[in-house]
Amino acid sequence: MKAIVQSPICPLMTQPRSDCELADEALFGMVLEVLEETTPGYWKVRTHYRYEGYAPVSCLVIGDRSAQEWEALPKKVVLHKNTCDVMAGPKVQSWPRITLPMGAVVAVTEPPETDPETGDLTGWQQVTLPDGSEGYVRSSWLDTYYEKPIPLPEEALRQRLVNTAKFFVRTHYRWGGKTPLGVDCSGLVSMSYLLNGIVIWRDASIKEGFPIHAIQLEDTKAGDLLFFPGHVAMYMGEGQYIHSTGKTGSDGVTFNSLRPEDPNYRADLREKLNGVGSYF
Repeated sequence: MKAIVQSPICPLMTQPRSDCELADEALFGMVLEVLEETTPGYWKVRTHYRYEGYAPVSCLVIGDRSAQEWEALPKKVVLHKNTCDVMAGPKVQSWPRITLPMGAVVAVTEPPETDPETGDLTGWQQVTLPDGSEGYVRSSWLDTYYEKPIPLPEEALRQRLVNTAKFFVRTHYRWGGKTPLGVDCSGLVSMSYLLNGIVIWRDASIKEGFPIHAIQLEDTKAGDLLFFPGHVAMYMGEGQYIHSTGKTGSDGVTFNSLRPEDPNYRADLREKLNGVGSYF
């Protein structure tokens, strides 16, 4: 059985209850596989990137038919704002039906709104939500939803991965998080890849069956991943990397360096660097 996430963020817990560790977050519009109807309130699910956890049933639209119909619709992803209000009507004075985080997916069933008198674009896009309801969002807040890797030249794709990671700058650290409302280290890098159509493993490790492979440190380029014990970062070039850290004084997404001469050098991480991974 399949289910669609209908809440802005659906927590995936390590146990079928709320008072336990957060394993991951499934975002609005994601389709999940239901593995086990565990309890009346929590069901065990698997994401399309093969991560498992216990989801509150209240966050889901359940049923294979609903999921199939949703998967068949053309999609857009919230990308250019940290959060996005889905309005009841195409005007700012309307009331927000739901507020979505960056990374949420909506269905686009109509072309962008136009002025009935002039034919000019109004800046609003009508969208459909997983429960079948409709709303409107600013067109400029949405972008292409990629289900396959973007067909760009290597250097351009590397830079796009880095630029996507930078969207999360100033986000605080949240264990298991993956949105601008809170993100952990692997959430940052996995979402940066996912928003570009590349599915990598959600945790801070290289896992067989996923496209990240080990390379030598001297071969590291922008977009590659730096691995430390229980931690992962994205290399940006010239010794700099971006990561989400719970370290006091940073407490979220920040930039550090591998080079001792740089003011943002973190010796504690450089000394523990134990691997580099690349998609390329």
